[in-house]
Amino acid sequence: MAIGEEILKKRSLGEIGSLIDKAIKKVGGMKENDLCRYLPMSSGGYMHHFTLRKMKNKQPKELLTLIQKFIIDVEKPVTIPPKQRAARGSRKRRDQYTFTRGQLEKMLNIARLAGDKEMVSVLSPKKSLATSKRELIASIRHNKVDQELWNAYNEAVNAQEMMLEHSFNS
Repeated sequence: MAIGEEILKKRSLGEIGSLIDKAIKKVGGMKENDLCRYLPMSSGGYMHHFTLRKMKNKQPKELLTLIQKFIIDVEKPVTIPPKQRAARGSRKRRDQYTFTRGQLEKMLNIARLAGDKEMVSVLSPKKSLATSKRELIASIRHNKVDQELWNAYNEAVNAQEMMLEHSFNS
């Protein structure tokens, strides 16, 4: 970078600093990021604070123009509405069914009455290893044999082993 360009850059940074301070006072803000909501973007919505910081260093003239046009020259600056974004649940898979707790309980009872052990194990809520172990020991103390408890314990042990194996491989 030539000496003349460096002096020009320092001067423009000084101009930006004073213009930003003036703009912050005009909008009643406390910091530089408070200006973002007043600067529109071509893609819609207002400027992101990272973009403001980037423009301050890489495109100071464009930033000066934006601040001048949308904050300084305007009698009362207007906040820009945020960019419309997709709803949080929009990425959910549409081909999967979601059931309420009551519906799952009904289906579990139907599977138990039908004697379908596979459906019972699929629909049963997954228990932690500690819970499964505690319930299995309690059933043994009461001299009861419960295949579902044993299956739940096996599932919990297998799940924990898979997680440990996965963490070692990562």
